[in-house]
Amino acid sequence: MTQNTKGTLSGITVVDLSRILAGPYCTLLMAEMGARVIKVEPPKGGDDARAYGPFVNGKSTYFASVNRGKESIALDLKAEGDRKIFEKLLEKADVVVENFRPGTMEKLGYGWDTLHARYPQLIYASASGFGHTGPNSKDPAYDMVMQGMGGIMSITGNEGQPPSRVGMSIGDIGAGLYTAVAVNAAIVHRLKTGESTKVDIAMFDCQLALLENAIMRYTVEKEIPGPLGARHPTITPFEAFATSDGSIIIAAGNDSLFVKMCEALGRHDMAANPEYKSNALRQKSQKKLKQEIESVLKANTTDHWIAVVSKGGVPCGPVNTLAEAMDNPQVKHRGIRTVVDHPVHGPIEQVRNPLMFSRTPVVHRPAPGFGTDTDEVLRTELGLTLQAVAALRELEVL
Repeated sequence: MTQNTKGTLSGITVVDLSRILAGPYCTLLMAEMGARVIKVEPPKGGDDARAYGPFVNGKSTYFASVNRGKESIALDLKAEGDRKIFEKLLEKADVVVENFRPGTMEKLGYGWDTLHARYPQLIYASASGFGHTGPNSKDPAYDMVMQGMGGIMSITGNEGQPPSRVGMSIGDIGAGLYTAVAVNAAIVHRLKTGESTKVDIAMFDCQLALLENAIMRYTVEKEIPGPLGARHPTITPFEAFATSDGSIIIAAGNDSLFVKMCEALGRHDMAANPEYKSNALRQKSQKKLKQEIESVLKANTTDHWIAVVSKGGVPCGPVNTLAEAMDNPQVKHRGIRTVVDHPVHGPIEQVRNPLMFSRTPVVHRPAPGFGTDTDEVLRTELGLTLQAVAALRELEVL
């Protein structure tokens, strides 16, 4: 298959059956690293995400944000003619990605065992709610369900308040990231051994894997962690503190930084206080220490204290709104804000792929319109003439 970009994954072709977010996020990363991603969408409406706002000129920018750089072909995998087209694509593909409920691909006749026998070069990647094994494997799952079941909501928000969702789709995005990592590892494995692999990623597994410190507190100390607001569970002072006009994050991650913070705040007495001599002791006196720190910080503004504390060599920062974060000079310097010119939406400002390579730049191209690449894929990849494509349309195969 042709490959127009020269990214890290140049020459790799992905047939993408996934929809909404977890699978599309994986294939977004692969597309912008240079892989050719052919997104296969059902003929009636395509990816569900096309119906999610916000909209520009009647088209979803949500969809556009996670499907950049892909091609779209509309196929009905229950129709014999479309199945033949799909199978022709698989003959030339390196990877197939799907995020259906387990068992769906088997019902379509495209489970791992079947595909591996027919296309031994093909890496099969699945991202589902609970994975392909276990008592919950066939249960439906959305991000919100995973955040609740996976424990992350139980440690998010403020103590004593109702459960809080993480402010972005960490269940889907986490699974998408893990799937991308696993697929890349499977590609390397195939290069070394010639063997293709099945990748089975569960959103539920990923949620638990992301909980790092909380899991250790449970397994080692038998503690069931709860929400702590903006405070780190095992390091003090490491949280948001009130100033005269807002909040400042101060992250004094060790004893040396704690002393530097005290010096910056003009409170040498806190550094000398035996109650605060070690992190373990500061943890025990966290509430008292916070009151002492805030008694100083409330005398001036957030900007003032960021200048003072950072000059003292202590990690600190503001609690930015999204607008403030996007306007940060560091964002401009790194080029994280980028404009993707879409044929329907027009120029849309988005956040660029954060992966940066010295030799193989990440490529940003717009998301495809629904089925816009169907004819081109059929002509270039399956060798069909324009007349043959037209004939298929008359037969309602496409």
